[in-house]
Amino acid sequence: MVRSRRGFLCAAGCGALGLAARAQRREFDVTGFGAVGDGVTLDTAALQQAIDQAATVSGGSRVLLRGGKRYLTGALQLKCGIDFHLADDAQLIASPNAADYPSAHAGLLMAEGAAGLKISGTGNIDGQAMKFMTSYSDKDQRWEPQSFRPRMFSMVRCQDLEVREITFRHAPEWGLHMLGCERVLVDGIKIRNHLDVPNCDGIDPDHCRDVEIRNCDIVCADDAIVIKTSQQTSDYGESRNIVVRDCVVETRDSGFKIGTETFADIHNIRFERCRVRSGGRGPTITHRQAGNIYDVEFRDIEVVAEHHAARWWGWGEAISVTAWPRTLDGKVGRLYDVRIRNVTGRAENSVRIDGMKDQPIENVLLENVDIAIDRWSAFPGGMFDNRPTAANVPGLEPHSTPVFSVRHANKVTLRDCRAQWGSNRQEYFTHALEAENVRDLALTRFAGEAAHPQREEAIMIR
Repeated sequence: MVRSRRGFLCAAGCGALGLAARAQRREFDVTGFGAVGDGVTLDTAALQQAIDQAATVSGGSRVLLRGGKRYLTGALQLKCGIDFHLADDAQLIASPNAADYPSAHAGLLMAEGAAGLKISGTGNIDGQAMKFMTSYSDKDQRWEPQSFRPRMFSMVRCQDLEVREITFRHAPEWGLHMLGCERVLVDGIKIRNHLDVPNCDGIDPDHCRDVEIRNCDIVCADDAIVIKTSQQTSDYGESRNIVVRDCVVETRDSGFKIGTETFADIHNIRFERCRVRSGGRGPTITHRQAGNIYDVEFRDIEVVAEHHAARWWGWGEAISVTAWPRTLDGKVGRLYDVRIRNVTGRAENSVRIDGMKDQPIENVLLENVDIAIDRWSAFPGGMFDNRPTAANVPGLEPHSTPVFSVRHANKVTLRDCRAQWGSNRQEYFTHALEAENVRDLALTRFAGEAAHPQREEAIMIR
């Protein structure tokens, strides 16, 4: 894994770092450029001026936002080679005025083609999500957003990017979105988003390469950490060589995910030593477009997965690996070489491996996966959540709940896996393992009984 380092030469347009430049490293206090920091005065111009000045002095100049202040701002364009530093308890607050952003999905903090950029400090960034919402639905347990709402970060084609220690909260939309970035380190950040605001993902590496995400603590309604290759008008390349480790998340969607956007290849991905404190799904691959997904490993993961209101994707699946088109005429690339090791926990729905009849998922290993299926939420069960889907695939499919469900797959191994049931067994709880249209299914030291042994077999193979 190539980690981000300070002191790399900047990309085109940023200039080279010579010895003279290194000797000129300086601190640019935003108050010296007129920033007020009272949470009322718009400080965008002053902050941007400090950023622009720091960028002229290459070699690691620091833009300092002092603690004890609340800086109200619109979109800021970060530059090559600077350390944008929120000291102590400094707060950066998103302006709720759409005129303070260049486009509908602009980031509060933006950068394009910046090399050697660092965002650091113990301060926090507040997206003021509630100021971008309209009405609340008790049935759906979520807010409806306005037509305009900014992302927290929009990092595009950045190299040697570091994001360390900061907290961001109340994101109106996506959180840390990185598009086409290379050599990235995200370390020790905390995210505290609302659990009823849609699309407020935590961290989204999108068409990114050589990324390490570690020691993060995330609360958000949508996907916590999601690796994707979204549809773009430019070629940002594939997503590869990404490691996520030692992170803890809470979400109403997937805790650790690949997809839903999979327009280019995604491979060499590792999630390890992580915990889903509570989520709509545990480890997830949602493959829906033409890219290929392969060489993926989830290992040493703890999971609690539960049902939420129907508009939230995820129906409490302990693990969900699925592949089918999102549109009727859509093409889906191959999904193969997936390893899921040492995953334990409790869930309200199955471990799912589910592909297409004419294009099965291939070469899947489940090793030491120990899941207990139980029921504790108030939402209806007895469903598989297939969303998003084309019209010919049901979004919510009525289905019984086995502990392990494998459909339309080739070369699947379950080794040292255990199926358990909690104390609140439902009528629709069924087999320890249910397999349908699976070729080369291998069971080694598989343990578990049916939820209702007097009625069903532990293992059902069709």
